[in-house]
This record gives sequence, structure tokens and C-alpha cells, in this order.
Amino acid sequence: MQQYPSQLLERAVDEFSRLPGVGRKTALRLMLHLLRRNPTDVENFTEAIAQARRGVKYCHICHNISDTDVCPICSDARRDKATICVVENVQDVMAIENTLQYNGLYHVLGGLISPIDGIGPSNLEIASLVERIKSGEVKEVILALSSTMEGDTTNFYISRQLAPYPVTLSQIARGIPVGDELAYADEVTLGRSITNRIPLNSETHQ
Repeated sequence: MQQYPSQLLERAVDEFSRLPGVGRKTALRLMLHLLRRNPTDVENFTEAIAQARRGVKYCHICHNISDTDVCPICSDARRDKATICVVENVQDVMAIENTLQYNGLYHVLGGLISPIDGIGPSNLEIASLVERIKSGEVKEVILALSSTMEGDTTNFYISRQLAPYPVTLSQIARGIPVGDELAYADEVTLGRSITNRIPLNSETHQ
């Protein structure tokens, strides 16, 4: 087991290594880097994290991250409010926005249905999506979920939930390789997948 010359350093390494994808070696390297930085820089770093944790909110409409109760996308009058793009997480919103190929609204589920991980429909923001559709303002719902088993399961469940409503349901084109997560697709491929989306409804509701 790694021996540390300082208990304070060891505690900091312990906390850093709780982050996803950060092992103890990486955590130690990060902490040693911070120890070499100007104290003011480190204070700014830690304060920025603390402020983000205290101040960042989730939009009460689409569940995207925001500094306000309603995110800038939902409050932008220039966005196409008749179209909602359903995504797994906030990173997917950022990825799609970077393509500059989409001008509608979003709905962040906060995950995917995965029984093996104990994640069911009630753990996701699916009910709030249905409530948005009930308003009658939305004409198309784009399912932009990862091409994984969990993504396909979630697509199927949502399509069943939205079947009674007069909306066109579509899915992003499979330019994204099977098994890949949306946030890691390049912008050109992702943009084309949005533009060339595939209708899922066999019939358009009148």
C-alpha cells in the first residue's frame, strides 16, 4: 500500500480518487501539481468548484444544467419549441449544441433504463417528458440516445409512452457506431445523425 509523507496529502488523494476515472496514482499526480501552484490559484480552483456545487441548478423544464431555474435554451424565444430532442445526460446536450445542426429544445433523462443496474423508468425524467407532450405544443420528439442495449430499451419504452399523443417520433440516424455513447461522437457525424433522423411512427397523427 502506498505510504504518504503527509496525512493531509493522503486525505486529499483519497478525495480525488473518488472521482470517476481517477485512480490513486492520477490523484497523487494532481495533488502534487496543485501543491506546486501559487496558493491563490489553488484557492480560485477550489472556490470555483464550491461555487458550482452551491449554485448550479437543473432547469425545471428540460433538466439541463443551468445557473437559473429555466435554462438559456428553454428561455430562448428563437428556439423551435415544437421539437424536443431527448438525451441521456447534460454532456449530450453540449455535444449536439456544438454541431450547430439543431435549433429545438431538449429533455435530459438523467440516465438510461438498465434493470441490471437497478435503473427503471421511475428513476428517469420520463414522466416529465410525457407531461411536456400533453401540452400539445410539441410536434416532434427526437430520440437521441446511445446505440446501446440500454439506449434501445429506453427508446422503446418512451415510444410506447408517447404512442397515444399526436407527435412525430424519430430517432437519430445510425451514423453513431453501435455501442458508442453520444457525447464521444465527432461533431460532423453527430450533426448528420440529427439532420438525417429516422421516423419511428409508422403513421403521422392527425
